[in-house]
Amino acid sequence: MSEKTASALAEEIGERLKQARLNQDLTQSEVANLAGVARKTVLNAEKGKVQLEILIAIMMALDLTDHLDLFLPIQQISPLQLAKLQGKKRQRASGQRRDPEKDMPEW
Repeated sequence: MSEKTASALAEEIGERLKQARLNQDLTQSEVANLAGVARKTVLNAEKGKVQLEILIAIMMALDLTDHLDLFLPIQQISPLQLAKLQGKKRQRASGQRRDPEKDMPEW
């Protein structure tokens, strides 16, 4: 993979969005209406300056969501991580562990 900056990659994604819009012969206003955002938001997205949720809305408007699996495939749990979990699927990070004996009242 080339050594591009995050900003350069964002701009490239924006250019790809723009080209997808032009290939479908849609104006920025039409895409904005389909995505439920302002035209200026579509303009900013095409410059690579967009929030993730809005990017997805624009991709949905352009019918590009099928390409998400190519963009970021579903990640499988590695065998090492699976062994660490010992059959438990991790739901969230654990906090500090409490000592159950300290919580028991002294009778």
